[in-house]
Amino acid sequence: MLTTDGVTSPVPSERPAGVGLELWVQHADWSAPLIRHRPASGGLPRYRLTNRYVEVDGVRAIPVSGELHYSRTPRHRWEQRLRQMKAGGITVVASYVFWNHHAVHSPEARFDDNLDLAAFVDLCDRVGLDVVLRIGPWCHGEARNGGFPDWLLARTAIRRTDDETYLADVRDWFSQLAAHLTGRMGADSNVVGIQVENELYDNPAHIVTLKRLAIECGFWAPVWTATAWGSAELPPREVLPLYGGYGDGFWVDSDAEWDDTFRSHYFFSHTWDDPGIGADVRTLYGPASRSPRPHRDDYPVATCELAGGMGTAYHRRPWPQHHDVATIAHNKLGSGSAWQGYYMFGGGTNPEPALQESHASGYPNDLQRLNYDYHAAIGQAGTLRTSYAELRLQHAFVATFGDRLTTMTSTLPRVLPDDVDDATTLRWGLRADRSGGFVFVSWHQPHVPLAPYLGATFAIGLPDEEIRFPPRPIDIPVGTLAHWPVGLTVAGVRVRWATASALTVLEDAEAPATLVLLAERGIDPQLALEADADVGADVGAAVENVIGAGEPFGELVLDAKTDRPIRVRAGSSVLHVLVLPAADRHRIAVLSMRGGRSLIRSPDEVHTDDDGHLVVRTSAPEPAVEIYDQARCGFVGVALTHVAGAAFDADATVSVLTEPQCLPPPGYGRSNKRASAPGPADIDTYARRYQVVLPPEYEPGQEATIEIDWAGDVGVVVVDGEVVMDSFWDGSVWELDASDFHVGRSFELRIVPLRPDAAVWVPEAAEQLRRATAGSLAEVRRVCVRGHSQWAEMPNH
Repeated sequence: MLTTDGVTSPVPSERPAGVGLELWVQHADWSAPLIRHRPASGGLPRYRLTNRYVEVDGVRAIPVSGELHYSRTPRHRWEQRLRQMKAGGITVVASYVFWNHHAVHSPEARFDDNLDLAAFVDLCDRVGLDVVLRIGPWCHGEARNGGFPDWLLARTAIRRTDDETYLADVRDWFSQLAAHLTGRMGADSNVVGIQVENELYDNPAHIVTLKRLAIECGFWAPVWTATAWGSAELPPREVLPLYGGYGDGFWVDSDAEWDDTFRSHYFFSHTWDDPGIGADVRTLYGPASRSPRPHRDDYPVATCELAGGMGTAYHRRPWPQHHDVATIAHNKLGSGSAWQGYYMFGGGTNPEPALQESHASGYPNDLQRLNYDYHAAIGQAGTLRTSYAELRLQHAFVATFGDRLTTMTSTLPRVLPDDVDDATTLRWGLRADRSGGFVFVSWHQPHVPLAPYLGATFAIGLPDEEIRFPPRPIDIPVGTLAHWPVGLTVAGVRVRWATASALTVLEDAEAPATLVLLAERGIDPQLALEADADVGADVGAAVENVIGAGEPFGELVLDAKTDRPIRVRAGSSVLHVLVLPAADRHRIAVLSMRGGRSLIRSPDEVHTDDDGHLVVRTSAPEPAVEIYDQARCGFVGVALTHVAGAAFDADATVSVLTEPQCLPPPGYGRSNKRASAPGPADIDTYARRYQVVLPPEYEPGQEATIEIDWAGDVGVVVVDGEVVMDSFWDGSVWELDASDFHVGRSFELRIVPLRPDAAVWVPEAAEQLRRATAGSLAEVRRVCVRGHSQWAEMPNH
């Protein structure tokens, strides 16, 4: 059975009559009293911790952090990435501070150009984002030697311990870093968290030493953190334990099955420790894996590394799809997460080819030398992936209902899946307080197909009532991710239940509040109100059918149409309920505008500027943007004006320059029983070389994305004789920002063929193409260039 360890384990009970046991849950209250952590000295900090939740500026909230590495992002792209993150619902930017990026050749650190961390923190503040600095000094993040500079490794110090020589070097580094950040840390600062070390499992005293040392050097933050996975021993009351969860990973062998540590994250669970993350390097830096540690109930449950994507190693190349990413985040929220944190949320580029981990550095996995796209929600080229749209919906829900969610316990049903192989028991749970909350349903996983779940009805046991729904059993399609309200009161009106997910609440002084729900694909949206509620004569076409009140549910049940508001009156309270169609799923954004939340519908990228005005980026001839007008009860067009750039979609011309000198070998060496990637000399010898001439619509330096649809083993892009980007093929389209690499009218593309017997794992679709190809695989199907234009909301709109 999947464990239900934690503070909110369900209370066993007899099966209620007439209700299927497998879809029944009895709400369990908190098992320990509320504890407030004493704030640090130096004023009342913006972030405060309890054992249940986080307070931000005096308000209960669920922070949403996303990893973006400033030193892996071109400085001129910082603001674009940060605004993309904020529009996607990120509230906190987390970043490793890689020692070897700042001090490559000597202890004297650089803070210029991409390394100007102070400027990055200032920009985050201007955009409206808080910051967590992961200062290490050992970070990893696939940086060479975990971020330790080579010159440090040449010393005789015993690293990652309290060795005096090592600590002297750390003190020098921390002092330089703290001096660079002078004036940017304090009770009112947007630097709200500092992580020391990373994946240190058996030396809690060293974590305390590093924290004390950082404070002595000038660091200050209201929250100090450390990673807790891998059964890490952490010092009590010193650091907030942080967890993670990946649905697949490059750190297992090429012939490994889908590991249980990956599979477990597609279930609801109160076990937060993941023994799989970093397991391949644990024997290099610490003890072997042990049984998961239970979460300590003196801190809220927080994460920093939910899969925002997945990196690519040469021997194993996972490509998580949007639902794979969204399901893990959804499940952690339903399981009681008090802080949602993603790794990575924005991809990047290594500043130098030799600064990544590899077999040459003793790392078990060979990685791309430059590419750190990570299949993140925001790609290396600034492209928004479909995972971005999925997560944006979840974050809108968190932003609206986070204050309530923080007081709600997570309770799992009595009947749980038998194990990670169980593909028939519905995966669901309840996050609620004594009056109601949300039913979380999750019916998706990669690699092992699920079948539709047939005939679902739910029974939610609350202290003073039982809510049973829907009156007619429904089928749960594969791919469903839902958080359905039960007993939710908004603007004085109580929604007993709905079979559409809560998204946000819109408020306007000139109109009733609007509760926005989002329909699920394949599930008809139903809405149940208290029996004495009045839906009013003006409800019109917004309601398909009033099923009626009375036995056995004692409630008013509506079959609701989508895209039209329902007006509900309960006593003197009035609420509009708007159900959006499932087809809008990837077109909906909730942005902070006009002093409150605004509901935007657009297929284009949208964010806001410093003044809260709408900004749109599109590759279409003109953007299509609508905003919901509460007074008019419908979406209306937004007047926009063109600001910069030209939108187009045109193909490049691709021709073969040279064929490889000879066929590639079966492999290029092995380390740790894993295949090594071809080096620069191997690529020169075995690659097919293409010339790519960009279309006349493209002007060098303009905003444009180059999309390379290709197949092979390893590819590199060469501009003016220099390799500017590399990629290990996994079936995805390779995206480049043309202006970031100063691409002129043409560039060279080199592709090393993939042999059928190469010891590498690729996703199933790529593997099918590999099997269908006679001999080695190397081809370029299409190179497309998409120009982007930017539009802004017209004044006084």
